[in-house]
Amino acid sequence: MPKLLYYYDLMSQPCRALYIFLKMTKIPFDAKEIAIRKGEHLTSEYEKLNPMKKVPVIDDNGFVLTESVAIFQYLCDKYKNEASSWYPPELEKRARVNEYSNWQHLNLRANGSMLFRKKIINPKLTNTPPNEKELNTWYEKWQESTKYLEKVFLRTNYLAGDQMTFADLLGACELMQPIGAGFDIDKANYPKVVAWFERVKSETQPFFDEAHKLNYRMRERVLEEQSNVKQRSKI
Repeated sequence: MPKLLYYYDLMSQPCRALYIFLKMTKIPFDAKEIAIRKGEHLTSEYEKLNPMKKVPVIDDNGFVLTESVAIFQYLCDKYKNEASSWYPPELEKRARVNEYSNWQHLNLRANGSMLFRKKIINPKLTNTPPNEKELNTWYEKWQESTKYLEKVFLRTNYLAGDQMTFADLLGACELMQPIGAGFDIDKANYPKVVAWFERVKSETQPFFDEAHKLNYRMRERVLEEQSNVKQRSKI
């Protein structure tokens, strides 16, 4: 049987979540890395595959599917033996996965992405320091989204019950975007989020760290730069 073709860039949060999922379930796939930083998603060849020019995309023997949540749902339904627990067949548990997956786009994902953009991408594009006022605005929005994780979605050990689902992968990978930019989850205010995040991270090794190598390296650079600035300010 032909292998699934998976088009992705590990700088993308949902791409990382799908990558971890494919590795954890051992669903065979051919990796097709698309370097967004090089504009490979803008080529005419890639546009034929995905007119929206985004990642991730799968090509399952000619069936092309975009949008990460739809891809998760499709793969879980197709590979039931390997992936049934990741999108539970029980109605209420599946509804919880859907609930979080629908909420995250304009909340944790949107706010974390903008915080990352204001801290990392915009300064690089404009060769200017981050706008502190904008950073504070998006940091507060990110904190607000994290509060909902703590108060609403983490009713149990995971987002849809006592077993990890693809919703947890999506959530953890979204948190890694601001973390990669040098921010931290507020342990004092969001202890359940911190414990859940560490649980998901631990239980998906070594693939979690494998998918986040770039984020870890970026965080090291950011923290080193911040430390250098503090040292210079003391001179």
